[in-house]
Amino acid sequence: MKKNVTALCLTTMLGGFALSALPAFAEDLVIGLATAQTGGLAPYDQPSLKGLEMAVEEINAAGGAAGKFPIKLVAKDTRSDAAQTALVAQELVDEGVKIVITPCDADPSIAAGQVTQAAQIPAFSFCATTPTMPLAVGDYMFGNYPADNVQASVLATYAAEKGYKKAYILKSPDSAYTLKLPEYFGVAFKAKGGELLGEGTYSMGQQDFGAEVTKIKAMNPAPDVIMTAAYEPDFPAFIRQLRGAGVTTPILGSDGIDSPTTFGLGATVDGVVFTTAGFASEGSPLADFNVKYKEKYGQVPDTVYIANGYDLGKVIDAAVTEANSIDPVAIRNAIASLENVQGVTGPISYAGTQGMPMRSVSLVQIEGGNRQLISQGVPAAADVPAP
Repeated sequence: MKKNVTALCLTTMLGGFALSALPAFAEDLVIGLATAQTGGLAPYDQPSLKGLEMAVEEINAAGGAAGKFPIKLVAKDTRSDAAQTALVAQELVDEGVKIVITPCDADPSIAAGQVTQAAQIPAFSFCATTPTMPLAVGDYMFGNYPADNVQASVLATYAAEKGYKKAYILKSPDSAYTLKLPEYFGVAFKAKGGELLGEGTYSMGQQDFGAEVTKIKAMNPAPDVIMTAAYEPDFPAFIRQLRGAGVTTPILGSDGIDSPTTFGLGATVDGVVFTTAGFASEGSPLADFNVKYKEKYGQVPDTVYIANGYDLGKVIDAAVTEANSIDPVAIRNAIASLENVQGVTGPISYAGTQGMPMRSVSLVQIEGGNRQLISQGVPAAADVPAP
């Protein structure tokens, strides 16, 4: 990973603005990023930041948010640590930012959100998916990604349609994401008539899954499917050891494995099905975005988190346009009323929600190192487990 720093100050100019500690002017929309440049969340926060930078460059080229408020980004490294995230959030609040963006995980986002809530500054998590995150913080906290219970509903519906009757879930109590998403899946799967044969636990960062693999291999009857929200480095270690032991049970995963590391595992991950925020079908806005991104940076985006960060820029622009102001309270109120903001991953709405956006989920299967779309859409509200 990159060298640890408390504050990330890039001197490279990015389309007319610098991600740095340059002075802000009264009419600048200063956005503070209390996100991970280093540590376990960096593989998610950094692609999201890349997409946000691209959106901000385009917005600034058109005059700024609402066509008149230039956007300035100030990023500080949280080192993927919740306590450090809270400290960084306080620094950004003290510096007078108008919006704060927090990491791709609920725990540090809640820690930062408690700071921004007290200051009445709206905060978005780049891609935390725990549906109770805004409830744990307050009405100034927002998500930016399909919530865990929504993803779980999509996975459970798929499992039922495939005829899977018996499932096993693998979860970790070390984060809300790795704990709650499999539990939501269990609730939704049982509501579809399925049965949970059992569940296992692991510690995040664990590299030896031998005991868990032995347990699964010995199960009689065997599960029809295994569901987990594990992500790197845990998911690669688990699936290598599972397949190495000869267990071929289908695996359902979530958005955390939509990363280059997963696709670098080759045939080991063939057949894995997971949820994600978008799919670049031919002629779609996401496909067009990928072309634009490649023209700019010389490579195709290797994860949907890039587009997810880009869409957050569009949401912020829409909110500031609606508020016609860079006052944090006005921006917060505008965010809560947004409907059908057209992102490259699909329409995004906050109106009528409790802070987590209503947006489409793509269900994708890995085959030969490529993504294959299974389905795309918003699940029926009745199928989504309560937060």
